[in-house]
Amino acid sequence: MTNVIVQTRSFAPAVRLLMVNQFAINLAFYMLMPYLAAHLSGDLGLAAWTVGLVLGVRNLSQQGMFLVGGTIADRLGYKAPILAGCALRTGGFVLLGWADSVPALVAASAATGFAGALFNPAVRAYLAMEAGERRVEAFATFNVYYQGGMLLGPLVGLALLAADFKLVCAVAAGIFAALSVLQARALPARRGTGPGARGTAADGVWAQWRRVAGNRPFLLFSAAMIGSYVLTFQIYLALPLAADAALGDSGTKATSGLFVVSAAVAVAGQLRLTGWAKRRFTGQQALVVGLAAMGSAFVPLALLPASWPGGVMAGLVVAVAVLAIGSAVVYPFEMDTVVALSGEELVATHYGFYNTVSGLGITLGNLVCGALWDFAQARDATWLVWTALSVTGAGCAAAVEALARTGRLARPGLEPVTA
Repeated sequence: MTNVIVQTRSFAPAVRLLMVNQFAINLAFYMLMPYLAAHLSGDLGLAAWTVGLVLGVRNLSQQGMFLVGGTIADRLGYKAPILAGCALRTGGFVLLGWADSVPALVAASAATGFAGALFNPAVRAYLAMEAGERRVEAFATFNVYYQGGMLLGPLVGLALLAADFKLVCAVAAGIFAALSVLQARALPARRGTGPGARGTAADGVWAQWRRVAGNRPFLLFSAAMIGSYVLTFQIYLALPLAADAALGDSGTKATSGLFVVSAAVAVAGQLRLTGWAKRRFTGQQALVVGLAAMGSAFVPLALLPASWPGGVMAGLVVAVAVLAIGSAVVYPFEMDTVVALSGEELVATHYGFYNTVSGLGITLGNLVCGALWDFAQARDATWLVWTALSVTGAGCAAAVEALARTGRLARPGLEPVTA
């Protein structure tokens, strides 16, 4: 913790505020969202398909609108969408707590999702600009705050849930309201660079998007990294399914423990892992090593017999820990690479596009992984799932290594991404 505080203090006040902002955003979000499905189905008595609709709308409105959020950030400046996103999520969380009709719940869910699409690209672009040459360190420290909010949020939410779900929503909304006021007063206005960043008629939105879509190295990198997001998302899909299959009714508690392990590893190890990677590798090499580690996380599960519950649980813990380690190695260099490939112009739009691509990849990957899980379960061959995920990680690492080897991880006129 001392290292995190020292590292945080080494950055400019605006960067520090963005880090605290992200911690509070995740704290509020994860104190509410893990318990929303139970509230909708239990307290409100909604059908399962309706619960799925409400939750799906939130994901779609966020993942599908990242590009719009990034475009707005580059055209209007970074501060405006950050404030708008926090204010919108404040209202969305209040509505989630007090609404009992499906249309109102869908509207609230859409609002909370679009809020994330507004502030996420803006925050990352703002952080990249303010950190300058220290982008890797800034994103590593940022991830500690990000994961810290994920770690504490569900615990705070569980404590508040003992009183009432409305209290959870009220506290979460209050945090976002406080963030809105704090950032309105203390966050300096900043604007990106490049065509469209001034919002002029000559550089319209379509021209802005064409510029990003014409950035071939960036597109190749975005495609190469899709698999890494599919792997990371398995803590929500394949790993809980394996826990339920092995432990039955105790699987839910085990899954909660896996979330704690994942976040704790990232919080405790992020700065050390980033420092280790910087000392030994270039940024491109660190990406390859981290992606390879993410793929290897599933190897123990492929080798363990599914009929051995204790072994499966041990394999799940190892998988989550190694996956978190690999993700921690990848994240700061990945974010730095996006900035480098953007040529430091229209950075928020590039982040928005990148997040949209990864979101679509997660959706498709989950469909494939879910279908493969059903196929493997029916044949008592779950090793097929873990093998496929391991191969996905190896494929991502190979793709990024090929891009680096051929010089495609640097825009013309820019130095290759290094630590």
